[in-house]
Amino acid sequence: MAVLLTFILLLLLLLLVPSFIQSSSIQDPELVVQQVQKSINDSRRNLAFLSCGSGNPIDDCWRCDKNWETNRKSLADCAIGFGKHAIGGRDGKIYVVTDPGDHPVKPKPGTLRYGVIQEEPLWIIFKRDMVIKLKQELMMNSFKTIDGRGTNVHIAGGPCITIQFVTNIIIHGINVHDCKRGGNTYVRDSPTHYGFRTLSDGDGISIFGGSHIWVDHCSLSNCRDGLIDVIHGSTAITISNNFMTHHNKVMLLGHSDSFTRDKNMQVTIAFNHFGEGLVQRMPRCRHGYFHVVNNDYTHWRMYAIGGSANPTINSQGNRFLASNDNTFKEVTKRENAGQSQWKNWNWRSSGDLMLNGAFFRASGAGSSSSYARASSLAAKPSSVVASITAAAGTLNCKKGSRC
Repeated sequence: MAVLLTFILLLLLLLLVPSFIQSSSIQDPELVVQQVQKSINDSRRNLAFLSCGSGNPIDDCWRCDKNWETNRKSLADCAIGFGKHAIGGRDGKIYVVTDPGDHPVKPKPGTLRYGVIQEEPLWIIFKRDMVIKLKQELMMNSFKTIDGRGTNVHIAGGPCITIQFVTNIIIHGINVHDCKRGGNTYVRDSPTHYGFRTLSDGDGISIFGGSHIWVDHCSLSNCRDGLIDVIHGSTAITISNNFMTHHNKVMLLGHSDSFTRDKNMQVTIAFNHFGEGLVQRMPRCRHGYFHVVNNDYTHWRMYAIGGSANPTINSQGNRFLASNDNTFKEVTKRENAGQSQWKNWNWRSSGDLMLNGAFFRASGAGSSSSYARASSLAAKPSSVVASITAAAGTLNCKKGSRC
């Protein structure tokens, strides 16, 4: 009898299963994709909350790794924005700078200049803390990374870094300050070539006709001309997590109003701290497309963001703290054009936090398609800018611990 009952139950179960399967609805595949993506994002948020995550997507990519020193090249996978494809010297050997000396034409092995002029990709690190006073501009070759993590490296007191007509450069963790003019002499830019250089401007980092460039976690101040200049057809550039102080003309993006090749320029300015003693150009833009996202502006004297020659400026999720001087409350400044012209320039503020009377004068089409070319990453809420930029500038990275 028990065997018969068991058989009947199994028979009923087999009869019911097909109807159950057929009555179940087939899910929308797009909905499934969204649910999977949500699960991934929730997991990432939980991981960040439970570990060392800061909410800064660049830092969260590599700073939690206690073995960062042996995994240095993983940094090349952490860029965001328009310069996210800059790989620097990822595919090359490690080159160690052991000598802070410099010779513009005959650099010795072990010096920084000897490393940056080589033809092959190199990931350049430093054996110890050092101050490098360059005698002339440091002319970089393509596919190079200058990685100062774990040491306290200053390039200061002489001409500084020039990235001219080269590609795939990463500069990370370097102090650049008190840069001077150089030139009217010969400077080597490869193992097989040196040429005559006219007077330089005295920029901290000069990017001239360069592409796929990433400048991250540097501290810059007090140079003769700009802290960072991006000009003459440069594009695909990210400037992130830097700490800038004590300077007048901070950052120029665009060669001149008449240089129309800069219409293709795309630059991301993200997670930087624009701090004490800054006056103007954070940045000053010409012609191209500029995504200014999640930066902390705690000081300016003339203006924070300016431009000329009809640039598209997409300002998102920044924190602007104006000074107590009522003369300097406006974030923006238009150059070389009357209102009848600049009213059509596409300058947009979205989700920015305006403090102490700061205000952004928007213009152009609020939903213009040109903003798509000036969008390089998703902005985080401006309320978290202070925390995600708290580690801007060079970091105090120690071996065997999180950076």
